[in-house]
Amino acid sequence: MTRILVVDDDLALADILVFALRRAGFDVLLAHEGRSGISLFNNQHPDMVILDWMLPDIDGLEVCKQLRLTSSVPIIMLTVRQADDDVVSALEAGADEYINKPFSPRQLIARIRALLRRVEGEPDEIIRNQNFKLDEKRQEVSWDGQIPIHLTRLEMLLLRALMHNQGHTLTTDILITRIWGSGKASPETLKQLVYRLRKKIEGKPGIPIRVETIRNRGFELRSSFND
Repeated sequence: MTRILVVDDDLALADILVFALRRAGFDVLLAHEGRSGISLFNNQHPDMVILDWMLPDIDGLEVCKQLRLTSSVPIIMLTVRQADDDVVSALEAGADEYINKPFSPRQLIARIRALLRRVEGEPDEIIRNQNFKLDEKRQEVSWDGQIPIHLTRLEMLLLRALMHNQGHTLTTDILITRIWGSGKASPETLKQLVYRLRKKIEGKPGIPIRVETIRNRGFELRSSFND
């Protein structure tokens, strides 16, 4: 049974979420503060986290960052914030999905199941091409004998898509669908993700030689490159 940790200080909403999730067949853990959520996560090892942004001790962004230090489990962020910068901040902290409040429990459960399908469909394997070695299980990339660099789950999905199509342009729409699912992110969010990946794999992120922007189309991992 899939175990889900809910971290939300809104007692009424938390009770509704726990009831809806258990009714949908999930095992549910509940915390009302960030630090207690982290402790419960470390002790119980849930398969997914539903995390509110606004918490009374430390906010959801900080909780998300701390969980990402040791785990790649899917994290859904709940928030009343709708500005693009806020969405980007949540994704940069390591969230896989974000849902704006108010929302229906049915919508949340549908998003949970869609995210679980994506995660369960990802094979644990090592992908190699002439430039990179991507270890999906460890979420690490290496090249030229260098020490592996850790990637977030979204960065790994982006690099995997580019590696599978090296030398060919992937449109913005295709990349968004492969990483988040159809219609689940904006082109600006994708650009921010590309920038974060470039910071890890490019010598000079501002002058990329590996991940190339194809004007008005999308992005491409160049077929060959040299530092």
